[in-house]
Amino acid sequence: MIGNHLIYFGTAVFEPNGYITSNNVSDFQKELNSFIKNNSCKKFLVDMEQVEFIDSTGLIAMVSACRLAQSFNKKLSVCSLSPSVRIIFELTQLDQALEIYNDRQSYIYETSNNETLTI
Repeated sequence: MIGNHLIYFGTAVFEPNGYITSNNVSDFQKELNSFIKNNSCKKFLVDMEQVEFIDSTGLIAMVSACRLAQSFNKKLSVCSLSPSVRIIFELTQLDQALEIYNDRQSYIYETSNNETLTI
C-alpha cells in the first residue's frame, strides 16, 4: 500500500507517503484510481503531507486521477504540499489544473457548505 484511506467530513482522503516516482507510480495510480472508482463520496482529497518527492510520472498519475474523478462526476483536490513538491506543481502548471489547499483544515473550511447551526 502506498497510502492510507479515510473519510474526513464527508470527503474521501487518500494519504500517499514517501516518494512517488517511476519505481512505484503504477501502484500509486492503481490505488488512487481504485479509491476513486469504489468510493461513494463525491469529493476526494489527496493529502500530500507525507510525500517527499514526486516526479513527472507521479504528476501524470495525478492528472489521470483527476480526469477519472471528473468522469464519475466527482471532484479531486490536493492539499499539504511540501515546498519542494509545490515547486514541481507550479513549474509544470498543475497548480492551475488542480485545486490545491494549504492543509486539510483549509480544504474543509473552503469547501464546506457554509451550513449554520441553529440553537
